[in-house]
Amino acid sequence: MPFDPHTAPLTAEEARVLATLVEKSRTVPDSYPLTLNSLASGCNQKTSRDPVMQLSDGQIQEALDNLRRRSLVTEIGGTRTSRWEHNFPRGVGVPDQSAALLCLLILRGPQTAGELRINSERWHRFADISSVEAFLDELQSRSEEKGGPLVVLLPRAPGAREQRWTHLLCGPVDIAALAAASSSSAAPAPTRDNAMAERITTLEAEVASLRHALAQICEQLGIEIESNTAGN
Repeated sequence: MPFDPHTAPLTAEEARVLATLVEKSRTVPDSYPLTLNSLASGCNQKTSRDPVMQLSDGQIQEALDNLRRRSLVTEIGGTRTSRWEHNFPRGVGVPDQSAALLCLLILRGPQTAGELRINSERWHRFADISSVEAFLDELQSRSEEKGGPLVVLLPRAPGAREQRWTHLLCGPVDIAALAAASSSSAAPAPTRDNAMAERITTLEAEVASLRHALAQICEQLGIEIESNTAGN
């Protein structure tokens, strides 16, 4: 049966576990398949994650058990400890390139095609943005017989140059809320820039005032000063 996010969506925990397995299989192949401890570190890392999560070993194990029942992960028994590997492309029914894009969207939140191309460098090297868009379009137009679309293009956020994509592996999304959140996270934080601009304006005003006072004192003392000292 094809993977259908509408009738059997992944939970947020299952999606994070599955995408982390895919990520580590590509970025640290020497450490893959992963132990439960390694998987927990990957799921809960603070970088390259949106949102940042703090999953317990129990939550991760429950997610692994559920994913195994859906043939999306496989447990490999060892002499000392079990390790886990994903079956994402075959289980979801997508090529490796699409799997990389889907997992990046799971781990990092909504992104533009350009951001996905940059972030996928260690996963899969796409020739250009057009090739990324081609795979995204294919995921968006996925037929109902195959389980329906796996991504959706969000409306362009105010002030944004490009639209962002998000995944549907956890079921339908609130497009308006995601678009708003994507807009606020994409917009540069103005606080520091505004504070710097205000500080510069204040300093310039103080310098002008000091130059004016200096010019008055020099005039009273009959001292002539150069124009570049008194100010423009």
